[in-house]
Amino acid sequence: MGFPLPDSPHACLVSLPTWPAVIGYEEGDPDVVEKMRAGYPRFFLHPITSRYLASLEERYAGPDERVMAYSSAGAAERAHAFVRTRTGLRGRSVEENPSLLVVPAEGYMAARDYWKHTGELISSRQAEDGLVGVAPDTSRLEKSRAALASVMEAAVEDAFFFESGMAAIFTLHRLVTNRCPGKKTLQLSFPYVDALKVQERFGSGVDFINDPTGRELHACLLAIRKGEYAAVFCEVPSNPLLNTVDLTAVADACRDAGTPLLVDDTVCSHLNVDLSDHADAVSTSLTKWVSGIGDVMAGSVLLNPRSPFATEFRDRLGQEVPGGMRLYPRDVEVLLENAAGLAERVAECNRNGMAVAEFLKGHRAVARVWYPAFVDREAYQTLRRPGAGYGALMSFTLARPERAPEVYRAMRFSKGPSLGTDYSLLCPYALLAHYTEREWANECGVTPELLRLSVGREPVSELCGRLDEGLSLACD
Repeated sequence: MGFPLPDSPHACLVSLPTWPAVIGYEEGDPDVVEKMRAGYPRFFLHPITSRYLASLEERYAGPDERVMAYSSAGAAERAHAFVRTRTGLRGRSVEENPSLLVVPAEGYMAARDYWKHTGELISSRQAEDGLVGVAPDTSRLEKSRAALASVMEAAVEDAFFFESGMAAIFTLHRLVTNRCPGKKTLQLSFPYVDALKVQERFGSGVDFINDPTGRELHACLLAIRKGEYAAVFCEVPSNPLLNTVDLTAVADACRDAGTPLLVDDTVCSHLNVDLSDHADAVSTSLTKWVSGIGDVMAGSVLLNPRSPFATEFRDRLGQEVPGGMRLYPRDVEVLLENAAGLAERVAECNRNGMAVAEFLKGHRAVARVWYPAFVDREAYQTLRRPGAGYGALMSFTLARPERAPEVYRAMRFSKGPSLGTDYSLLCPYALLAHYTEREWANECGVTPELLRLSVGREPVSELCGRLDEGLSLACD
């Protein structure tokens, strides 16, 4: 029983079935890493991509050199600057392929870190074509942009598509920090890991407010109105604690100051929340709900046509994203095929998500559940579309947290990162996203034992049965 996993050779699946396997992956244990056939592409090179990079190294690299490939010549230049800043080492470009960067072996991990943080990567389909020398067919990209804009319920001129969700966020960050040199950005609520890393490692830094409520929110609004920030970033809801900031108050302050408000709606999707009265631009990882399969990476930025920044941002993004599309043509085709099931996927997962969240909330082994219907509900309700739901992502902790490894091992779910797929996904979030900064994450409320569950389309009785089976190990 259950929803089938994708059988595509390009599937971005990783299975880490036990707590020690997760730790082994994070620590680079060969007994774990060498058994992995695939993983989330920003963190784990797909086998096809690895073969392609190896072929490039044979062609372009000298002794003690490595090659990384990026999504554009501009990305390769930015990666080179990042490597120089991080290591002091200089690489070199490849004249016949300016999207490549050749670096000394000692600078390779910095080159990979740029790929990881910014998402300006190449896909396994692009690597596959590169291996056999097939040129991409770009003739349908204009129609593809229009089709994806329709999926996202946006005007085509306001929709820009990227090679990953992180590339969308990173591009917005560069746009706003370049227009306000020297100013920090502001991040409200605990966000997805690299959404914060981009602001920490690029631009002029970030002020991070973990709990923007009460006095903290009041102080933030004052600082925004004083014009202290190049932009304000937040997620609605946030990942993994499912917080929803008072976006109306934040948007009012941003408008008063002439400061862009940039919101990510990946967790619940644009079919559940409407940010059009608040955000100047909305980023989304299309890898999640819009694909829903786990076999393609993509991201988008949708501009608010009523924003005072609309014309400026449209022009700037037009330069960054020629034709509004940076997705590889074969990836666009797969994404559009997957997106045909978006509305049904979201509606079914909304229903399942609420049922599972209620089940967990009432289970004696569970200490706390984070879900938009339970956390900052009033703030979420102001943004929820009529008739929409609360999504299918939730986090929970156990009344006996020391039992988390045993419970995790016993859970019969696909175990790995990502969310928004037809099949359920479970992971110990802090270990995967914040392994080297677990103490800091714990101080922010993301404990090492926290489990994050993305509920899929399996029958509710099956989902709750699997959960109860695992949770029973924490009940005695």
